[in-house]
Formats: sequence, C-alpha cells, structure tokens
Amino acid sequence: MARQHMGQHFLVGPGWRKRILELLPQNGTEVWVEIGAGHGEMTQFLAAPQRRVIAVETDGRLTADLCSRLRREPAKWPGVEIVTGDVLKIDFSKLVSGRFRVYGNLPYYITSPILHRLFSFAEQIVSIHVVVQWEVAQRIAVPPGRREYGYLSAACQFYTHPEIALRIPPGAFRPPPRVASALVNMMLPGARASLAITDEQLFLKFVQNCFLQKRKTLRNNLRGTFSDDLIEDGLARSGLSADARAEQLSLAQFARLFRDLTAKARSGT
Repeated sequence: MARQHMGQHFLVGPGWRKRILELLPQNGTEVWVEIGAGHGEMTQFLAAPQRRVIAVETDGRLTADLCSRLRREPAKWPGVEIVTGDVLKIDFSKLVSGRFRVYGNLPYYITSPILHRLFSFAEQIVSIHVVVQWEVAQRIAVPPGRREYGYLSAACQFYTHPEIALRIPPGAFRPPPRVASALVNMMLPGARASLAITDEQLFLKFVQNCFLQKRKTLRNNLRGTFSDDLIEDGLARSGLSADARAEQLSLAQFARLFRDLTAKARSGT
C-alpha cells in the first residue's frame, strides 16, 4: 500500500514502464541512480549486466522487500544495489565516484528541493530523467517570456536543457494522482556552461529575488538588495526597460544584470 504522506504513486503494468525506458539513454555500461525505487517498478527495467543501478528509497518497508527479492532472484536484478535513505540528505559523491545518470519518480510535494539537491552534484551528473506533475514539467521546460516562466524554470535551465518527453495519465499509477504527470529529460550542462558565473549560489539567489513577487517589476523586487539608482542604471546598461519583469529575461540577461549590479555595489559606485 502507498503512504499518502510520502506522495507515493507507483507505476502499474509494464506498458508505461517500457515507454519510459525507450525514452532514456540506452548505454549499457553507465551508472544510474534511481530516486524513489518503490517496489522496483523501474529498477528491474534499468538493470543490465554491465550497468550499475543504485536504487534509493526512503521507505524502509519497500527497501526490505526489494532486498529480499534481489537475494531470491539475483539474475533478474544484475548490478542493482538497494540504498535506504533520504535523497535530500544523501551525499551522492560517496555513492558514486565518477559520473552518473539519474532516474526518478519524484513525490510531487518535494520536486523542487530534490532537483536543487541534484544540481549541487551537477559536476558528476550526465543527465536527469524524472516523472513529475504535468504543471511542474511545463514550468521546468517553458522558455522566457511566458507567464509560467519562474525561478524553477530559470534554475533548471541554468543547470540543464530540459525537454518534456512524455505525458502520463493518472491511470498509469496506483493510487492514481489527481493530476497528469510527465517524464522530463534534462541533459547537463545547461546555460551554466556558457555564462561563466563564478558564484553560482549568489547568482541563483539573485534570480530568486528577481522573481520574489512575479507581478512586480524587477526594480521593485530588487529594492531590498540594491539602491534605486543602482537598479535604474543597471537596467539601462543591460538594455532593459524600467518596468521589466523577471519572466521576460533570459538567463544571459539575468547574468549580465547580476554582474553589473554586484560589481557596482561592491565598488560603491
């Protein structure tokens, strides 16, 4: 049985699992970290003789069952390792020494924290493939200039190139969620590779502040950090109007504004 407070919704039947698998990279020798292994719905599909699969699950009942099945039928689970742990606390650099890919059927209520946790290991991750709520998938992949574009969009596109690969109906899960889901494929690196930001955490905090209140202008959202004169000059130097809003900016524009404002603030000019 699923634990509702954990946001557990398990893929049922082989049909949707096979469709998801077909949309994942097929290199047989790579390392995969699976987040939310559940009953092994996708674990067994990911497993291959030359591949290492580290299946992470926070529910001890489920990991105990998976370990028991692995011991009984090891040939069906080649290269699989079961780890009981909280994805928000696990140090993936200790689990995997080299680079790896990620697959996960994420609990909807902690999708953003999990993605940010994964981004902190961006140097090791080749790609991220996650099943998330449909509306969240749209926000992750939407380009600038659209109403849905927000901080989550900017952060995901800073680290990855996201693409919605598959829409999944509620009936594909047990228990069925109340909303549709989607598989999002996220290839690394994203815009981060070309922007040459030296302090990524400070930059992302700046972007987050820009989206503080989406209906307000950049000028209003940044007033708590920079002076009015500095913001006005920075917008002008970046070629942005005084009433520009965060949802209109590309990551390159955020980077230019960030560099200008922080440099001027530090110099006191």
